[in-house]
Amino acid sequence: MASKEQFIQHMADGQVYKNDYIILGTGILDGSPVSGAQVKVPLKTLNRHGLIAGATGTGKTKTLQVIAEQLSLKGVPSVLMDLKGDLSGLAMPGEASDFIMKRSETIGVDYDPQGLPVELMTLSNEKGVKLRATVSEFGPVLISQILELNDTQRGVVALIFRYCDLHHLPLVDLKDFKRVLQYVIKEGKSEIEKEFGAVSSASVNTIMRKIIELEQQGADRFFGELSFDVNDFVRTKDGKGVVSIIRLTDIQNKPKLFSTFMLSLLSEIYETFPEQGDAKQPKLCLFIDEAHLVFSNASKDLLEKIEAIVKLIRSKGVGVYFCTQTPTDVPDSVLGQLGLKVQHALRAFTAKDRKAITKTAENYPDSPFYNTSEVLTSMGIGEALVTALNEKGIPTPLAHTLVRAPITRMDILSDEEIDQVVRASSLVPKYNQDLDHDSAFEILERKMNKIQEAQEKAELPGPAPRTTTRTPKDESLLEELSKNTMVRQMGRTLFRELARGILGSFSSSKRR
Repeated sequence: MASKEQFIQHMADGQVYKNDYIILGTGILDGSPVSGAQVKVPLKTLNRHGLIAGATGTGKTKTLQVIAEQLSLKGVPSVLMDLKGDLSGLAMPGEASDFIMKRSETIGVDYDPQGLPVELMTLSNEKGVKLRATVSEFGPVLISQILELNDTQRGVVALIFRYCDLHHLPLVDLKDFKRVLQYVIKEGKSEIEKEFGAVSSASVNTIMRKIIELEQQGADRFFGELSFDVNDFVRTKDGKGVVSIIRLTDIQNKPKLFSTFMLSLLSEIYETFPEQGDAKQPKLCLFIDEAHLVFSNASKDLLEKIEAIVKLIRSKGVGVYFCTQTPTDVPDSVLGQLGLKVQHALRAFTAKDRKAITKTAENYPDSPFYNTSEVLTSMGIGEALVTALNEKGIPTPLAHTLVRAPITRMDILSDEEIDQVVRASSLVPKYNQDLDHDSAFEILERKMNKIQEAQEKAELPGPAPRTTTRTPKDESLLEELSKNTMVRQMGRTLFRELARGILGSFSSSKRR
């Protein structure tokens, strides 16, 4: 049996840091927590992403809360996707109890209850800052991936975006997108054929049905103005990082909307943030709770996009943390990119569970102090197996850890407290405006109305019939309108800043 002194020395040797770090808890040996064996995670490697996993009720969310708290105290802002609604308590101080005070003393940390600066955000009708983006900012590639289109249908979407660019038709919301789709196979069919060739009505109808499916999950509220500027995530208040909590309790049964939002957020952050290089701490950390909803409902193309962004976004100083029940919920290609691993207990009720535990144990470094498979099924609530990357990128010693208690409330806010947080927000007045500038829908509707009026006037009988030789000046009003000069003039003034990345990611140039 290993001694406590050997264990403490083992932990100390594997956690030698030159820069700042956060303390997650203290190591456990032979079922008892060991004072002096603190489990530390260096801030420098927190942009290497992470995983928080474990069965229901084992303490995953509280661990996520602890990490977000410690980051905030170090001046690092974070974004939390809250699908269960139990993270809003970060805004209010926790309550000290004998149990918590004893736990903190064992770990070797002070327990200082306090609320942290919190910004509540929403994709739907929840209270908080409204998060929106425009269809044009998504671009044809990302829109096609979200809608799970085939190559032919993707070509149609690319044509739509190109046509709208050339004719200054801003695609702001899904209403605009649908109207242009209708136009290319109806009123504008001949115009499109001259400019781009024939467009398949069957493909357009399929795309239309996919958009309607997305609308039924609430995406019509997400696409629109004013677009959210991701730089507003990177804020501090009184030296503490602002914790942005995106309230998603009402979209748990809408996985396509959730994955759409998550991918768009990662894409824009990657496109917007500058390269940070080798910094002493991350610029921003994102925590994605119930991450299995992202991966289990994503297409192959969407998974490849997520994998690519996760690989590249760390150079921007951004860490992405997935919170889910088992590591197998996360694709191997993504799992291999995660530096910090916090594994709470797993339960072995079936043969499938036992296989999952064996596979999970293989994801962690060997330890002379533990049988990883046995520890995985025997840990109590608030305990976890933890390994991180040290400042040289080497995995730290695997530690069965007693996780520290949150310093903020371990419960949700009341309605009155939520109102209080929302009223104090500086972003609510900025983003919670209902803007409806002229875009593709309105411009095309006016164009069709003018054409219809011209046709009706042309059909009215004149005062006397006359026959004259047709001259170039007698060009019909219908042909004159089809040149769309009015559209170009209006679009050039109001939307000249509209741009897209060629890979379909968010543009870093935002309209205000």
